[in-house]
Amino acid sequence: MAIREILEVPDPRLKIVSSPVEANEFNDELKTLVEDMFETMYAAPGIGLAAIQVGVPKRLLVIDLQREDPDADPIKDEDGTERQPVKSDPRVFVNPVILNPADELSTYQEGCLSIPEIYADIDRPSTCTVRYQDLEGETHEEPLEGLMATCLQHEMDHLEGIVFIDHLSRLKRSMALKKLKKMRAAA
Repeated sequence: MAIREILEVPDPRLKIVSSPVEANEFNDELKTLVEDMFETMYAAPGIGLAAIQVGVPKRLLVIDLQREDPDADPIKDEDGTERQPVKSDPRVFVNPVILNPADELSTYQEGCLSIPEIYADIDRPSTCTVRYQDLEGETHEEPLEGLMATCLQHEMDHLEGIVFIDHLSRLKRSMALKKLKKMRAAA
């Protein structure tokens, strides 16, 4: 496994529409890419990552909402601070397609590993069904809601060459990009 470089705006590769993963590509190379994507996402840290964000224009994304596990005993960090352990639920979606997006919208404050330290409220369908393949090429359909539905839609935008700030008004997008440029200059 390896941590890969995450492409950041304004890298033109983030505007590429990703190609489907073909039947002959469900192999060890794909599994290695997925392992690298999870390692990269966890190191960033983030909760979702599309293959194009690591420079691979394939219709593939990974998600892990990494929620605290309330049923587990607290653990102590090196400094003695107690915290709840994280419950991991790594998910892989190959060639995902959104079906039946709800008319009702949910608003979440979104961020993106390709646009670090920039956040904005984005409206998306509150529920949807996703059809996707797993790493063995088997097809599944699953209803999603809440943060998982939002995260999937956010990552699927990447597969179409869209970043979340593209959903903002021209003024808000311009302000976000100026803030990003200022932060990069200060670093």
